[in-house]
Amino acid sequence: MSDPKSGPKNDPKNDPMTDEEKPLDPAAASIVAKVRWLMLISAGTTFIAVAAVLGVVGYRVFKAEGSVTQAEVTALLPRGARIVSTAVAEDRIAVTIDVGGAIELRTFDIKTLKQTGRLRFATEP
Repeated sequence: MSDPKSGPKNDPKNDPMTDEEKPLDPAAASIVAKVRWLMLISAGTTFIAVAAVLGVVGYRVFKAEGSVTQAEVTALLPRGARIVSTAVAEDRIAVTIDVGGAIELRTFDIKTLKQTGRLRFATEP
C-alpha cells in the first residue's frame, strides 16, 4: 500500500508554498521594483482623491445653513402699479413694475427680502 502523502500533489517541486524560489535576474528585479513604485503612486493618488471627495462632502454637509427661516414681507406698490416681470439672479430678486406708464426696477435680497435698490426709467421731455 502506498503512502497517501507521497502522491504528485505533495511533491516539493509542485508545492507553491515552498520558500525555495530562485532569485530574480537584475532586469526582472528592476521591472518588479518599477511596478511596485507605480502601485504605490496609484494607491497614494487614489487615497488623496477619496479623501478630497469625502472632504468636499463633509464641508457641504457641515457648511449647510440649516433650516431657512421663512421671511414674510409685504412690498407696497404705488396705486395703479402692476408687476411686469420678475427675475432671480445670484442672491437678488428683480421685480419690474409699470407705474403709470413709467418702468421701475426694484431689487430685493433673496434671503432677507429687504429692498436693495430701485431704478426708475423715464422718457426725456
